[in-house]
Amino acid sequence: MGVQPTRAAISDPQRTPDTWAAAPFEAPLADELRRLTARLNDTQRLWLSGYLAGLAAPDLPVPATAVGAAPAAPAAQAPIVILFGSQSGNSEQLAGRLAEALTARGLSCTLLDMMDCRKHHLQEARRLLVVVSTHGEGIPPDRALPLHELLHSRKAPSLGQLEYAVLALGDSSYEHYCETGRQFDTRLRELGATALHPRVDCDVDFETPAHEWIEAVAGRLAQSAQGGSAVAHAVEPGRPTASISNAHTRKNPFPAAVLTNQRLTARGSTKDVRHLELSLEGSSIRYEPGDALGIVPRNRASDVDHLLALLPFDAAAPLTDDADGSPLREALLERFDIGPLTPGLLERYAGATGNRALADLLRPERREDLRRYLHGRHLLDLVSEVPPARLGAADFAALLRPLAPRLYSIASSQRATPDEAHLTVSVVTYESLGRRREGVVSGTLAGLGAGERDSAPVYLHRNPNFRLPADPETAIVMIGPGTGVAPFRGFLAERKIYVQQRLRECGAELWSWLEEGAHLYVCGDAAQMAHDVHAALLDVVRRHGGHRKEDAEAYLLGLQRERRYQRDVY
Repeated sequence: MGVQPTRAAISDPQRTPDTWAAAPFEAPLADELRRLTARLNDTQRLWLSGYLAGLAAPDLPVPATAVGAAPAAPAAQAPIVILFGSQSGNSEQLAGRLAEALTARGLSCTLLDMMDCRKHHLQEARRLLVVVSTHGEGIPPDRALPLHELLHSRKAPSLGQLEYAVLALGDSSYEHYCETGRQFDTRLRELGATALHPRVDCDVDFETPAHEWIEAVAGRLAQSAQGGSAVAHAVEPGRPTASISNAHTRKNPFPAAVLTNQRLTARGSTKDVRHLELSLEGSSIRYEPGDALGIVPRNRASDVDHLLALLPFDAAAPLTDDADGSPLREALLERFDIGPLTPGLLERYAGATGNRALADLLRPERREDLRRYLHGRHLLDLVSEVPPARLGAADFAALLRPLAPRLYSIASSQRATPDEAHLTVSVVTYESLGRRREGVVSGTLAGLGAGERDSAPVYLHRNPNFRLPADPETAIVMIGPGTGVAPFRGFLAERKIYVQQRLRECGAELWSWLEEGAHLYVCGDAAQMAHDVHAALLDVVRRHGGHRKEDAEAYLLGLQRERRYQRDVY
């Protein structure tokens, strides 16, 4: 690879139409490049930018420490392999941050998707860093399954030479929390590997513990490598670690105005499924089909007030252990999950309150009783049954899980609707323990009205493992019952072929027909389609007829005068 570009040099080729209008490519090649770059994620664009920069300046001197051109690592630094197994992209993102942290400390590493990991990678590595999520109830991510099966088979290699560390991602609302990470940790140890750092299990609010694990592991490896030469070789070509920052994140969401909120199911249906169209105008959000939109939730005020009525705390008093000094009511509205109970929350609550009945329910032999107790119960029910009399407000808040964003597959394409994101949302409602329950986010979205008054706080969540094939001619099979159809609506919009594209692709044949006396008819939308078709015809006449712009206009005008180019547009 050549010169690695700086982040400031990376631009989005899809951002404005003028970018391609001024590009030094003929129309068919420009269309092909536009389709390709639209399917690349930020990391792939960054790598490609550096690769092309290197091709454009092959004679520029490149320092020996440039990416992809580093000398072999000295013996003092054992080879480091970072493995990630990701379902929705979080593990891959954290693995990239880990690689950046190692590189910043002068350490060489290889970043590898578990799907691409082979037996020899494990046998040749001396340091293995694993970042893996758990999908659903203890299931490995799809791309981690082959490696998981290899390690648990009779073909698993002996790994006595290996030191390793595991960062596990999961959701404690599931019974088998971080199970995949636990299994990797256990199995690597069984195969003879030695843990160089304790495993860390991360819940849905993974940012802080993941950052601490990355810093601790990178620091330990850098310390052990002292005495060897520092190298700046980062990651093998094809897996750069740099990423392009997005101004809108889960901590700084974009207020997307609601353009449309339409119920899709019939009025008499027990299900309420919504089609929402959100405006992204003025944001930095650029998504690809397969990505998701994160919605930052906020608890309903009525639920918070009902909970506060059962608590022996002053709702307006600031939480003493809170860095921002937020009042309890505000914290319960915006930061803490007050919804369904989880085993972890029940365990913490039982310990803090000293309630023996809850503690007894948590014994391993009472697993089925625990499952029945948790089903349909919310924090409100728990507090009603077992008041936190021994706790202060800050102690109580410390027991709660953070309020996690909800992810919804984007059901649109920015090729068709550049400043919009569409969602297909099933509104969650049910009855339990005599109370009507409603999904925190889905219920809120259902109640939003179209117009400037209502908006939803959103950010982009990339999903690089759910992408259309790069070749638009490749056949695809899409299976998505119910609201699972959402991303495929985006797929279809992305692949939609416009007539002007076909005119340019078949330009030579079209020009031949016109020269042989063919008549041309256009019928339909005057505002957009007819204008775009006329522009495509001009391109065909200029390219295949060898005419200048003025002559091409005159050629089409001549066809109109001869009544060979007729339009019925409205």
